[in-house]
Amino acid sequence: MAYYRRVGDVPPKRHTQHRDAEGRLYYEELMGEEGFSSDSSLLYHRSLPPAVVDAREWDLPDSSTVPNHPLKARHLRLHDLTFPDGADVVTGRRQILGNADVRVAYAVSTADSPLYRNATGDEIVYVESGEAVVETVFGALSARPGDYVVIPASTTHRWLPRGEEPLRTYIIEATGHVAPPKRYLSRRGQFLEHAPYCERDLHGPSEVLLATGTDVEVLVKHRTSRGLAGTRLVYAEHPFDVVGWDGCLYPFTFNVDDFEPITGRVHQPPPVHQVFEGTNFVVCNFVPRKVDYHPLAIPAPYYHSNVDSDEVMFYCGGDYEARKGSGIRVGSVSLHPGGHPHGPQPGSYERSIGTESFDELAVMIDTFRPLELGEGGLACEDPDYAWSWAGGRSGPAT
Repeated sequence: MAYYRRVGDVPPKRHTQHRDAEGRLYYEELMGEEGFSSDSSLLYHRSLPPAVVDAREWDLPDSSTVPNHPLKARHLRLHDLTFPDGADVVTGRRQILGNADVRVAYAVSTADSPLYRNATGDEIVYVESGEAVVETVFGALSARPGDYVVIPASTTHRWLPRGEEPLRTYIIEATGHVAPPKRYLSRRGQFLEHAPYCERDLHGPSEVLLATGTDVEVLVKHRTSRGLAGTRLVYAEHPFDVVGWDGCLYPFTFNVDDFEPITGRVHQPPPVHQVFEGTNFVVCNFVPRKVDYHPLAIPAPYYHSNVDSDEVMFYCGGDYEARKGSGIRVGSVSLHPGGHPHGPQPGSYERSIGTESFDELAVMIDTFRPLELGEGGLACEDPDYAWSWAGGRSGPAT
């Protein structure tokens, strides 16, 4: 985030004394990225931020993966996954796909999560349905359907589902940081006029969130020389003791309804749908929109081979024209591996001629390293999808 925000009580000068009404010093914490040479924020705590009284192992949810081998397109039915009563967004997530740069998980939650900190990278959590309050060390965020909740690495937070409906979340975990695409930004970081969204569409905390307590447990996901690991840290005082903060690093929400689609006379290439970028991956939106208006246009996507990327689509609303007849529905994920042609199902290309608009909503991830299948993906795969372009026929011709 390159957009300055100030919340709560902060002194007029950085790195100077800041005291409460009784004269007690607040403790300044600089939270910064990339060796303090990138975005950062200054937080003012009532108690010492590193005061830990215990540390124990935490067994992470299963993050093992297997290669997409033999290579084929995959269809994963996320709504077929089962979750126990009382599951939460943190400990109840099931990994769908992953590689060294990004991991994709899904969760259906009814319970409040424990306090959690992902020290491996930023998280982008798309709210498919349901509502929640996300409490963070920076303050609270309200999350509703269609929201991307972007949580910077090492931000202590927890998810509190609200309302009658279970909270369904599609979770993108980066190994590193995420940001708006560089081509949408000026060299000083302001959104440019051609960008499909802008600063007004990003909603960060507006008030501090103060809590009290002692011996407070926080689950931490982190890296070791052998891969991912989990630790239960117990803090002497509650981490939500920040009286004020300012800077350009903080959690925020962005709703997909605020993304303004870029359209043209002929079919536009996938990069026009991009909303975020990370290290070796991008995130895109496909939203309801008017489509190609050249008199000879074919609105359905052309068949394409993205030779350097795997493409993942999460279908979360509307009626996805190009996938009719494939079994794809709301709650589906398709994986189309790099170098393997894919595109509309048989008949969709022709049927799209004359169409004026598409009513579809999907989240796409393109990765620049191959994705592997997690236990959740393996548990909900449709085994027939790869053959759907050939009329369902599989195996060698006879």
